Amino acid sequence: MSAGRKIWKITKWLPGFIIVALVVFFYGFIPWFLTGIATTRRFHFHDPLDGKTPASFGMQYHDIEFTSSDGIDLKGWYVPTKGMAKGTIVYVHGYNRTRVEMLPEAVFGHGLGYDGLLFDLRHQGASGGDESSIGYNERLDVEAAVRYALEREKAPRPVIVWGVSMGAAAALMAAADTREIDAVISDSSFLNYSDMIRHHYYLFRGFARRRWWWFPPLPAFPIVDEVIYWSAWRGHFNPKDFDLEKAVTRIGTRPILFVAVQGDQRMPPEIARRLYGDAESELKDIVIVPGTRHGEGFKSGNKPYEEAGTSFLVSIAAKDAKAGAAKTAQKPPKPARH
Repeated sequence: MSAGRKIWKITKWLPGFIIVALVVFFYGFIPWFLTGIATTRRFHFHDPLDGKTPASFGMQYHDIEFTSSDGIDLKGWYVPTKGMAKGTIVYVHGYNRTRVEMLPEAVFGHGLGYDGLLFDLRHQGASGGDESSIGYNERLDVEAAVRYALEREKAPRPVIVWGVSMGAAAALMAAADTREIDAVISDSSFLNYSDMIRHHYYLFRGFARRRWWWFPPLPAFPIVDEVIYWSAWRGHFNPKDFDLEKAVTRIGTRPILFVAVQGDQRMPPEIARRLYGDAESELKDIVIVPGTRHGEGFKSGNKPYEEAGTSFLVSIAAKDAKAGAAKTAQKPPKPARH
């Protein structure tokens, strides 16, 4: 075979090889690579509060360690308030963050007279764990934190879990599993795992097309389905079980405050409104605060956020006081001594 015929034969098949390579790259390598970053790669978004502790804000604290029910070692801080505490707040940070993200919220809760517990979720900060499940298995971390507070610190009730983004999802899932959690503040949660992945894919595709003119308009199928399957497989959970609407329903009549940021494209206010509609509690509430950045509502909309938080905590205290008074009134009087 002449050299010219060999070159022609190679050239004839080259477009097919390129197409196959591109299909494998975009529909095989990219989803696998992205799910690896999301679940098993350990990294941390920079936080202006990195290196700070509760002492940086004038709060006394001590280091704590506890273990989740599936054997993950977790580390955090316990921040007792001065005098008689009104209750206990467990603060749960977001994805690729650490406990320092929740320090501003803890300062607020401390000022209102609540004990606080801040900790690093699995695979984050100083805690152990080999992978993240974006909130599903992290619910076990929240349950362990609540259990530690009640058993080891003799934390006063009510116990409120305050979570942001992934932390909010973990908080709702944990409250659905255990009655030890009396109330939840859910800031910027998502509806369910599959919906969250699909929504973020369309956001990324739109961003990529605006920034890089050459980026192909890839269809959602099968990339989204691959990402959902592989990330759940790596995180050891079933995507069908990761449903926050079902979790809210299972929480029943316990109070929930839903928070959303008005301009948040990642977790828009419609999500909080839908979860609010699912909640059954008479003390449920919702607040949409100003801002555009996901998970930063406490910073961008601090005043309405704090007002809603204060009102929510006051309503819980009033309910507990009323229940306590009713319980006391039902007790039979002690027989008189003669």
